[in-house]
Amino acid sequence: MASVFHHFLLVLVFLDTNAAQPFCVPGCTCSEESFGRTLQCVSVSLGKIPGNLSEEFKQVRIENSPLFELPQGSFVNMSTLEYLWLNFNNVSVIHLGALEHLPELRELRLEGNKLHSVPWTAFRATPLLKVLDLKRNKIDALPELALQFLANLTYLDLSSNRLTVVSKSVFLNWPAYQKPQQPGCGAKIISSLVVALHDNPWVCDCRLRGLVQFVKSITLPVILVNSYLICRGPLSKAGQLFHETELSTCMKPQISTPSANVTIRVGQNVTLRCLAQASPSPTIAWTYPLSMWREFDVLTSSTGEDTALSELVIPAAHLVDSGNYTCTASNSIGKSALVISLHVQPAQTLPALDSLSIPSEGSAYIDLRVVKQTVHGILLEWLAVADTPEEEWFTLYVASDEAIRKEVVHIGPGINTYAVDDLLPGTKYEACLSLEGQPPHQGQCVVFVTGRDGIGLEARERLLHVTVVLCVVLLAVPVGAYAWAAQGPCSCSKWVLRCCPHRRKAPSCPHAATPCRDGSFREHPAVCDDGEGHRDTEGDKEKEGMEDNS
Repeated sequence: MASVFHHFLLVLVFLDTNAAQPFCVPGCTCSEESFGRTLQCVSVSLGKIPGNLSEEFKQVRIENSPLFELPQGSFVNMSTLEYLWLNFNNVSVIHLGALEHLPELRELRLEGNKLHSVPWTAFRATPLLKVLDLKRNKIDALPELALQFLANLTYLDLSSNRLTVVSKSVFLNWPAYQKPQQPGCGAKIISSLVVALHDNPWVCDCRLRGLVQFVKSITLPVILVNSYLICRGPLSKAGQLFHETELSTCMKPQISTPSANVTIRVGQNVTLRCLAQASPSPTIAWTYPLSMWREFDVLTSSTGEDTALSELVIPAAHLVDSGNYTCTASNSIGKSALVISLHVQPAQTLPALDSLSIPSEGSAYIDLRVVKQTVHGILLEWLAVADTPEEEWFTLYVASDEAIRKEVVHIGPGINTYAVDDLLPGTKYEACLSLEGQPPHQGQCVVFVTGRDGIGLEARERLLHVTVVLCVVLLAVPVGAYAWAAQGPCSCSKWVLRCCPHRRKAPSCPHAATPCRDGSFREHPAVCDDGEGHRDTEGDKEKEGMEDNS
C-alpha cells in the first residue's frame, strides 16, 4: 500500500512539473537567462509573429525567417518584453500600431530587412527604448521629426541604407540631443548618443549643407560610429569626405540664352541654347507647339558646378517649325522659364531666265501616322501645313501588292484623320498623303501591316491538327500489313487497284506515302495526283485484262 501511495505522489509531481513549464513555439528554443525567459527562433519558417506568446518572455529573437510584416497588435499580452531582435528577415512593412503593448521595450533590432520607411510615430508606445538598430535596410528618407518620440534613445544605427539627403533638423529636434543643450545640464552626467550614418549614398549638394556642417561641429555627447562620411554624388563631389567638402546655399534656377529671337531660312539647321544656373543642379525641359509631331534631339551638359547647358537641335527647319520654344529649368527650390522665338522664312527663289517661266507648284509639310490598327482597318492621322495661305486639298493613297485596287481619297481642308476599312488581314500596305494633283514625296508615306485574322488562324490550326492525326494513324498501321502487300501474288500496284473503287477521278493522297518493297506503290500515280492517277489506273486495268486472257 505504501509503494502504491509513493508512485501516486511521483505521478502528481510529474504532472505538476509539466504543467508549470511555459509553452514554447515548435521549432524554437526557450531558455532562462539572467534577465529572464528567452524565445529564440533562428532559421524557422515563421511567416508572422507567433500568437499567444507567454507574458513571461523578456527577449524574443526571430532571425532568418520569411517574416515580412509587423501588423497591428503583433505583441498583445507581452507587456514585459524588453528585447526584440528581428534581424535578417524579410520585414518590409511595420504598421502604425505594431509596437503597441510594449511599454518596457529597451532594444529593437531590425538589421538586414527590407524596410523602405519606418512609422516613426509608432515609437510613442515605447518610451523606454534605448537601442534602435536599422542598418542594412532600404530606408531612403528621414523626416525632420523622426526622432521626436525617442527621448531615451542612446544608440541609433542607420548605416548601409539608401539615405541621400537628411536635414540637420532631424538631430536638432531629437529630445535626447536637446537635453545637454538645456541650461543647468552641465554638471549632470549625460549618456552618450551613438549614431551610425556611414555607407549611405550621400548626395553632397546644397540640400546636405546643414548635415555636413552638423557633422563637422559634432561634439559630445554625440558620437559617430564612423565619422568618415563620404559623398557619393554629384560627380564633382564623389569620393570627398564631409569634412573636406564645401557646399553652397540652395537657389532657384536662373536662365539665360545667347539669343531670344532667332531667324533662319527653310532647310537650314539651327540650335537653340538655354543656360541654367541653380543649386541643386536643375533639370531642363523644352516645350513647343508641335512637340507631339516634331521631335528634336536635346543635348544637356554640365559647364560647371551647379550650371547646365541644354541645346535643342532642329535639322532642316521647315516653315511649320516657326514659333515659341520654352526652356524650363527646375530643382527642389523652384523653377524658371525662358521663351525663345524662332522665325523660319521661305527660301529665296532665283529670278526667272525669261518671261515665259512656268509657275512652280506649291509644297507642304506632311507628317502621316497610324494611330489605331485592327485586323481589317486602320486610323490615320496627319499634320499637313501648306506653304501657301490658301486652303489646300490633299490626296490619300492606300495600296498593297496583294490588293486588287488602290484606294484614292480626296481630303478637304481642316480634316486630319481618316479611317480605312475592308483591308486584307495580315497584309502589308502603304499609305501616302500629298497635295492635290501632286505625287507623294519622300517622308509623306507610312508602311503598316494589318493584324492576323483569328478565324483564319483557327482554320489553319485545325488543318494542322488533322494532318498530325493522319500521320499518327499511318504510323500506327501494323508492319504486317505492308509485309502482306509485298509478299502477295500481285504487286503493290495491283493491290491498290483491287482495293480502290473505279471512279472517274481517283482521290489524291499525301506525298509521304508508305513505300512498298518493290517500289511500285511509291511510284504509282494513283496515290500522288488526281488526274494522272485516273488515266494510269485505266491503262493498268486494260493491261491486266490482256494478261488474264492469255
